[in-house]
Amino acid sequence: MSVFYQVACRIGFHPWEDLAEHPPFATKLAELLDREESGLTPPFGRALDVGTGSGVWGVWLARRGWDVTAIDVVEPALRRARERAERADVAMRIMRADVTSLSERDVGDGFRLVLDTGTFHGIDRAERAAMGRAVSAVASPDATVLLGVFAPGRRGPLPRGATRDEVEAAFAGWKVTDVEVADTDPDALARKLKFDEHWYRLRRE
Repeated sequence: MSVFYQVACRIGFHPWEDLAEHPPFATKLAELLDREESGLTPPFGRALDVGTGSGVWGVWLARRGWDVTAIDVVEPALRRARERAERADVAMRIMRADVTSLSERDVGDGFRLVLDTGTFHGIDRAERAAMGRAVSAVASPDATVLLGVFAPGRRGPLPRGATRDEVEAAFAGWKVTDVEVADTDPDALARKLKFDEHWYRLRRE
């Protein structure tokens, strides 16, 4: 998948950035975050934005009052993320790191929130298991993981999706507490490719 995203960045193909301006998707994510922030005042704690891409959601989290570390393996995307954070005038740690091997980079620990808007469903089974272990190692005891996951399907170079069983298998020691439709009004491309994306909320058992 990293090759796909490298090419996509070079040719300027990044429709996922538009989701921040797509109310059905953005509103649902905001509702999920409201739940994690309920009863608290900023700063809300440490957040890890996995597969941050150009930093759309990392900046969003920082503006809400999270202490954000944003990671990706695609350097052109990280450059865009740094530019976006600078334009937004938000403090955000942005670094090159692979979510399947976080121990190889000093990303830190004690993350109260882990947000993944599109990494898990595009990697293979072994990588998913490694991601689950890596996230478990850096997440706080009271952490929440939010995964945006497409339904399984063949979509050429695009993410193949994942099932609930695959999510649960990768995140041993975590429980799926909620599964919610991510986009109640998908665009034509999303309908054609049958993304059928859902948010999985996980908490430690």
